[in-house]
Amino acid sequence: MTKADFVELVQKNGEFESKAAAERAVKAFINSVTEALVKKESVSLVGFGTFSTVEVAEKTGKVPGTDKTYTKAAHTAPKFKMGKTLKDAVANA
Repeated sequence: MTKADFVELVQKNGEFESKAAAERAVKAFINSVTEALVKKESVSLVGFGTFSTVEVAEKTGKVPGTDKTYTKAAHTAPKFKMGKTLKDAVANA
């Protein structure tokens, strides 16, 4: 599903008057979750899931087929944990 398809679905389910209003709602949600994660806050939507961040340690590895090695620096990554209602809905679909 593309973003345009998703905006149409939000318009239908949210009973928005126009696609533009639905797109503003989608953008507002995405921007709000992003802003919270940048501040290292979690966003919990009961039944849907939780958006959070995790600290990933530095990692070294070897490039397959060569003797070259690399080091990936420690960083913060986004994480999503699915809620029970969402998990059950997907499993029973």
